[in-house]
Amino acid sequence: MMAASKPVEPQSGTGLPRWQVALMVGAPILIGAGAVYLWNRSRKKSKKGKRNGERETPEGSASPVSKPEKPDGDPEEMNPLDRAQAAKNKGNKYFKAAKYEQAIQCYSEAISRCPTEQKGDLSTFYQNRAAAFEQQQKWQEVVDDCTRAVELNPRYVKALFRRAKAQERLDNKKQCLEDVTAVCILEAFQNQQSMLLADKVLKLLGKEKAKEKYKNREPLMPSPQFIKSYFSSFTDDIISQPLLKGEKADEDKDKEGETAEVKESSGYLKAKQFMEEENYDKIISECTKEIETRGKYVAEALLLRATFNLLIGNATAAKPDLDQVINMQEASVKQLRANALIKRGSMYMQQQQPMLSTQDFNMAADIDSQNADVYHHRGQLKILLDQVEEAVGDFDKCIILRPDSALAQAQKCFALYRQAYTGNNPSQVQTAMDGFEDVIKRFPKCAEGYALYAQALTDQQHFGKANEMYNKCIDLEPDNATTYVHKGLLQLQWKQDLDKGLDLISKAIEIDNKCDFAYETMGTIEVQRGNLDKAIDMFNKAINLAKSEMEMAHLYSLCDAAYAQTEVAKKYGLKPPTL
Repeated sequence: MMAASKPVEPQSGTGLPRWQVALMVGAPILIGAGAVYLWNRSRKKSKKGKRNGERETPEGSASPVSKPEKPDGDPEEMNPLDRAQAAKNKGNKYFKAAKYEQAIQCYSEAISRCPTEQKGDLSTFYQNRAAAFEQQQKWQEVVDDCTRAVELNPRYVKALFRRAKAQERLDNKKQCLEDVTAVCILEAFQNQQSMLLADKVLKLLGKEKAKEKYKNREPLMPSPQFIKSYFSSFTDDIISQPLLKGEKADEDKDKEGETAEVKESSGYLKAKQFMEEENYDKIISECTKEIETRGKYVAEALLLRATFNLLIGNATAAKPDLDQVINMQEASVKQLRANALIKRGSMYMQQQQPMLSTQDFNMAADIDSQNADVYHHRGQLKILLDQVEEAVGDFDKCIILRPDSALAQAQKCFALYRQAYTGNNPSQVQTAMDGFEDVIKRFPKCAEGYALYAQALTDQQHFGKANEMYNKCIDLEPDNATTYVHKGLLQLQWKQDLDKGLDLISKAIEIDNKCDFAYETMGTIEVQRGNLDKAIDMFNKAINLAKSEMEMAHLYSLCDAAYAQTEVAKKYGLKPPTL
């Protein structure tokens, strides 16, 4: 959730989607906020040649080791293979002249004349005929011919890729993904075309599956640590403040005055008490009682109920409550309206509706211009939209209103750091790093300051100091599972200590068995180790804990990529390099 204390970053500087970097590329892996590198692999040598261009079609031979072609000659003096090659050569001429029907006839002749034992040549003829069918948009024929070509030559990249494209046209996403995964592995992840197709199909599959699953999911309360972290990102949030004296619930009231007191304080104050007790499951129902009885705190109850519906991932239920609070005109609810706009704006961002999100944040600033939370959370939105200068301006406004807001100071430093780092400006990077030092000196009890500083130090490969910062985080917040995950990732990059890294991530799950980031990271590492079944299990656990449909779609993409690799390994014996 965007309003939680951990900032969400824009797409990493590699330009690659996370599934691609995490699962299929042998180069470094990026996971989660802060672009923490998992593994610094040395496979940086790019293969030369037409790796980014269109594959030539049709072709003369199945592979470089096939026999050289013979020129067309007297059919009477030719053996069956020579006659087949002559028919194929004739077909190639028709193909280049865009006479696809005649080309298909020639390739069919080549197939019928070719001796069955000449598997390499026969697979080429099928592949060439598939290329001609492709030009005619006869996708099923393309699939059928490519399938024959692959049966004869199981590692035939051109036939696999052509079949993948045809499967996409036929809307056979699963089959398309398997073929393109095989191509990616055979090409050592060096061809942009196949990578882009894999990315496209994974995103489509992820969105489809997430839409269905999220619609029918059981609402799930996050861990107490996550909820506390979420509320800690607000300083002007009335509903998250402790109960005042005189507001306590009614257990100690005498029998005579009990009924009247319960009616007045009813659901909302009970809900607030449950919050203090971390008894979060009862909050929504108590707020509903307050709203239905039109008690004294209806606006607060609507906002609190909406907030917990957002936390359990039920945006559909949250939105009407937020809308109702936002539309209230009483001056006394100005602060509540601004808070509701922040939360609705964050919800819109999760739903990938940045324009609506921006509108809500701007409206919140108009309604309550002295509310520091508006600028803090709008700053996070601007980071997501890669509008770093505007983000810094918002963090500055937040700091002016709340000079003691350590979180805003730390996030401003991180925004400045990312701008300098991605812009390759060493002097500004150093200025940002000095800023982090200043923040942790002035706010030694702000765990987020150490965590963000550690991410910046990791980027620059100052691993020892990054480790120190994570240790300080853990001292301050021993129950923060995310810190253990980041520290585990650091061990992998710094010391390439797989066992230590996995131990730390396992510790994160032990602390918080609802930490989807830990399961996602564990799954990614297991893919790299070649333990695909275990990886799929981890991704499925993360999917069940996803806090938004968008997050769930991303996790399904990771899971589907791993599953495709298991299928490719079974069919073709192909596996990418492992750690």
